[in-house]
Amino acid sequence: MTAAAPPTGGDDPWHQVYDALDTEHDYEITEIDGALPEGLTGTLYRNGPGRWQVGESLLDHIFDGDGMLSLFSFADGRARYRNRYVRTRHYRHGQRTGRTGLRGLGTQRPGGMPGNMLRPPANVANTGVVLHAGQLLALWEGGRPYRLDPDTLETLGEHSFGGRLKVMSAFSAHPSRCPDTGELFNFGMDFTRARSLRCYRVDPGGRLHHLPRVPLPYTPWNHDFALTRRHLVFVVNPVIPKAAQILLGTGSIADGLSYEPHRPTCFAIVPRYGGKARVIEHEALLGFHIVNAFEDGGDIVVEFVRFADWAQVSTAFRDFRTSDFPWGCGLMRYRVTPSGKVTGEELCSGPMELPHADVRRAGRPHRHTYFAGRTGTGIGIQRFDHATGERAAHELPPGHGFGEPVFVPRAPGAPEGDGWLLTLAYDPAAHRSRLLVLDARDVAADPVATLHLRHHIPMGFHGAFTERVARPPAT
Repeated sequence: MTAAAPPTGGDDPWHQVYDALDTEHDYEITEIDGALPEGLTGTLYRNGPGRWQVGESLLDHIFDGDGMLSLFSFADGRARYRNRYVRTRHYRHGQRTGRTGLRGLGTQRPGGMPGNMLRPPANVANTGVVLHAGQLLALWEGGRPYRLDPDTLETLGEHSFGGRLKVMSAFSAHPSRCPDTGELFNFGMDFTRARSLRCYRVDPGGRLHHLPRVPLPYTPWNHDFALTRRHLVFVVNPVIPKAAQILLGTGSIADGLSYEPHRPTCFAIVPRYGGKARVIEHEALLGFHIVNAFEDGGDIVVEFVRFADWAQVSTAFRDFRTSDFPWGCGLMRYRVTPSGKVTGEELCSGPMELPHADVRRAGRPHRHTYFAGRTGTGIGIQRFDHATGERAAHELPPGHGFGEPVFVPRAPGAPEGDGWLLTLAYDPAAHRSRLLVLDARDVAADPVATLHLRHHIPMGFHGAFTERVARPPAT
């Protein structure tokens, strides 16, 4: 995470993690404490904004920064780091002109109302990442993915799945792969028809198939879903775009999102291979990231991190350079019966976010949930054991930052929980990042290995691990 611009952080030193990283790197990581595990072979891809400015202009929202892919490749006891910006239209415009010119989610285009009217936000490809059918995709909330070379991270262009994903269609940042069939499922807001979701199935060969549209009682902004063996499961919360403000350009798109708790949260149960969706209305909830869902007899069980305060979340996203990270207040499980009864229970409480589970357990009961969260004296990477109720934490030093923990099994057939957690940590005093390799069986212990980078990586969002090893480009 090397800063190429003056620090823009707030009073707390950790806010320097939002400094830009203008340099694209490619090097072997040689400064390692401990030793890389022998079985750790593959590639960790991570996505997130690499900079929140264009020229001298600072961007106004955490989701507006140019997408930057990072990879950590592991093979033969060695590790390599590489990063590249996604060459989106927003990135290329900024490089060419040195100034903002496209509308963002929270950053308005110059020119006031006339300059922003009827203009959608620029696709900055900065949120999620997935490798499927040999294609590495950088994902964003409101548009088509960008395809990159999985070895060099060279941008190959916007990806339409052979024309099956139309220009105005969205392919969201949180796809889910079935561990049994190898199919990838996802959704997108259906901009061509109000009050609906569009769902997709991508077969193991990479061909996209459309599922029936899911009608909803309102037009929401939705971020995530989960996959069971027979269904896609959505927890659609009443975060509603104010269409007039957004379309007329009188305010930013982010400021045009309104949490309306008088409307219901909708549990949408969508058959994986076609058929009518069930939409069950429940009193309003607020959550963004779903851990997993599974079928228990005829019931659907879904787990996610719940938030209590939309104002705190929206303010933190807008004032990210000075505000605290927006934390959820509890890990929740909800059960939906065939008759439509919904019951919920809190599994563990306290500030937490960026939850993750073993992706091999997608669609079936899982024992361990991993997340970043506050401890009694700081923050750390944590594991919640559903069987025992135990909560263990690897606490970071005071003032240090963190990233999403990604579970990697020790071997393809290893039991759940037998593997490693890979997560980024940030040291504000050195203005450098490090990758921690934690033993998932003993999260509180010292890292198995700590890989020190030569620079910092700006605060990112989501990552994914694959057994495929990214190779250095030919020289």
